[in-house]
Amino acid sequence: MITILAISAILIYLFVISILIYGFDKVEEFRLQDLPAKTKFSVIIPFRNEAKNLPKLLESIALLNYTQSHFEVILVNDDSEDNSIKVIENIITTKLFSKIAIKIIENNRISNSPKKDAITSAVSIAEHPWIITTDADCILPTYWLDSFDEFLQLNNTNCIVAPVTYHGKLSFFNRFQTLDFLSLQGASIGSFGVKKPMLCNGANFAYLKSQFNVLNGFKGNDAIASGDDVFMLEKFLNNDANKVHYLKSKKAIVTTNPSENLKSLFHQRMRWASKTSQLQSWFTKIVGLIIILGNLTCLALLPLVLTNLISSKIAITLFVIKFCIDFLLLFKTSRFYKQEAYLLSFIVSSVIYPIFNISVFSLSLFKSYNWKGRTSNK
Repeated sequence: MITILAISAILIYLFVISILIYGFDKVEEFRLQDLPAKTKFSVIIPFRNEAKNLPKLLESIALLNYTQSHFEVILVNDDSEDNSIKVIENIITTKLFSKIAIKIIENNRISNSPKKDAITSAVSIAEHPWIITTDADCILPTYWLDSFDEFLQLNNTNCIVAPVTYHGKLSFFNRFQTLDFLSLQGASIGSFGVKKPMLCNGANFAYLKSQFNVLNGFKGNDAIASGDDVFMLEKFLNNDANKVHYLKSKKAIVTTNPSENLKSLFHQRMRWASKTSQLQSWFTKIVGLIIILGNLTCLALLPLVLTNLISSKIAITLFVIKFCIDFLLLFKTSRFYKQEAYLLSFIVSSVIYPIFNISVFSLSLFKSYNWKGRTSNK
């Protein structure tokens, strides 16, 4: 009986990941056609104690290729306790920013979610029709806004999800995080390919300001501390799924910092996991459950073999099946992101990952998480 259950869990896992791989290939890569700039954007960036990261972000903004009169930047201070504002003010007074419209505003707290409040505060004063959110620890690619603009000119859309990955040193810890993150990105792209979008990242997310207002912004999920991205995506999908798209463009890839240590990594992933139970999408919940069951099965294989509840041959076969399908999704995703070098750590990571995945899931059920110096419940 246990053998049948283990085989069934891995075969279902294989089926689901295969669907996402199929979907990944179905989403066509978007390439720039050098169209004249047309769209005007309001770039919203909440920040809290980001003095260390803001210089690189601001430098990448200054280097954007896009017509400077066609975008503004709204930086929202979320109760920073360091010299973030001074850092910003010193940088934006240089010649590089002489023609870029930049505003610094304070977060107007009205809910249990500081980041949602920050975005809402910025949207209320945004001058342009399209909102793009990113994070203060990100670096924006040169043709970032060009990619969104050309995609908008060629597609009928009111919400766009775009790619994000990690930058940083190639330590094993960072490679492990990046592989985990790439698996989420691959699943996100794959879900769009099968017309069941389930994930996005607020570090690279765009939507029409008018539609944000029609949908009452974050009202309805503002009691949940995190989820400024996935809950908003869900609202747009419920309103008109045909107008929600994925911008699969290498020119649009935003990079961000990996977690600095294991504790912060666990708290970050717990924060992400805590949102899942609040989502309405049955597809997202089922996929999440199957992934957890697949990893739980792999974690149980060794104890089952040692207690003679399953044969070593079957256990090895099941692990290899999971290993291969995970590798295929990661290979396709890492190739798109040009991060194939991270696959060198895949063998070791694939052994560690089930422990990590189940630990994060278990902790998210019972423990609160800490983020940006604040402790939040689910």
